[in-house]
Amino acid sequence: MAFMGDFMSPAPLWQNGPSPGAFYNFPGNSSNMGPARHVVQDFKAHSATPITTTTTVIGVKYDKGCIVAADTLGSYGSLARFRDCPRVLKVNDLTLLGCGGDYADYQYLKDIIEQKIIDEKCVGDGLQLKPRSLHCWLTRVMYNKRSKMDPLWNNYVVAGIQDGEPFLGAVDKLGTAYEDSTIATGLGAYMATPLLRSALEKGPLDEESATALVRKCMEVLFYRDARSFPRYQLGAVTAAGVRVLPAVQLQHDWTLAHMIQMK
Repeated sequence: MAFMGDFMSPAPLWQNGPSPGAFYNFPGNSSNMGPARHVVQDFKAHSATPITTTTTVIGVKYDKGCIVAADTLGSYGSLARFRDCPRVLKVNDLTLLGCGGDYADYQYLKDIIEQKIIDEKCVGDGLQLKPRSLHCWLTRVMYNKRSKMDPLWNNYVVAGIQDGEPFLGAVDKLGTAYEDSTIATGLGAYMATPLLRSALEKGPLDEESATALVRKCMEVLFYRDARSFPRYQLGAVTAAGVRVLPAVQLQHDWTLAHMIQMK
């Protein structure tokens, strides 16, 4: 085993080369010769600190389609800074997309998705991006970025019609993906999910009851979530197509506020 050398004092990898785990400026410029003076702490991942963030997205599947809703607030830390940040997107006639998390990351991926749709139309083969395909693509993109330690700080809800059946799926910033009849991201995962599941346990929903349920969830979240906003968007997807309604104002009532006590 003599050929393996001394484990306690191993020889350098090569003459004047970098130590394992160290940064090094390779030859090419005389001023950069020798080991780099940077340390690992000098290289920061800015994506780890999202700046303008958004909160819950609600998604529910009913007998003929899906409903997706999200408010329009972009929070700058704890400041309700940007109040017109739409994040319910019509992808095509089959697919609807909702997003929560860092708004800049959403805008980045939104531009890529819209360009994919334009390229698809230019081909002119009559095929459209299907919701399950978009859901799978988002999973790969989010996991790829996460694996590079530079995640897109978002949670996505994909709704659509796949082969005549409603589809509802979610993808988070780690690339974790799943399908369900009800989806709520952010604080809504704790506050709205019980309401959505309780309604579904009572029987299948139609479009009217599903819309009323989502509106009720948005109202509850406005009362409970300090980062929510009373103005929200609602989108619906059926076999007839995709509709994203103009933002509506929540009719809230704070007459019960005197009953809230801090303990």
